[in-house]
Amino acid sequence: MGDVEGTGQTDKSDDSDDSDDSDDSDDSDDSDDSSDSEAPADLVADVLALESSGDQGAYTFAVTVKSPDLGCEQYANWWEVLSEDGALIHRRILGHSHVDEQPFTRSSGPIDLDPDTTVIVRAHLYPGGYGGLALIGSVHDGFSQHPGLEAEFAATIEDVDPQPDGCAF
Repeated sequence: MGDVEGTGQTDKSDDSDDSDDSDDSDDSDDSDDSSDSEAPADLVADVLALESSGDQGAYTFAVTVKSPDLGCEQYANWWEVLSEDGALIHRRILGHSHVDEQPFTRSSGPIDLDPDTTVIVRAHLYPGGYGGLALIGSVHDGFSQHPGLEAEFAATIEDVDPQPDGCAF
């Protein structure tokens, strides 16, 4: 597997698996995480790198995201793995903002993929949605920056579960 730049199931685990974040077990904040409002075009969450590990059908992806987090009012609230035709394979919910930790890396798995399956990995910013840098590739061949993924690509999955339960901080 190894270090790669640029990578499905669902993981709603907290953000404590890859860093020494403060306790974010209380995700019951009353913040509204709907994605109905639009953010300016330059306010996006970018996927910068990806490291994969594990075995066929049960990979773990460690995804590095950079986002203009301000707190619960604006933060990267998930990263996701999509098929080339836009089907959601895996979504990693991010339970809080990362104002003082940029960029940050979070892992998730198991992700059920064959090593040669090409996927797209992108991040989502609340509010505003998609539009940042994404990666494309496979576990076998590695990942690189997608040459121009449009913000509208597979935008309908934005409302598909899982969704964040709130924002801890």
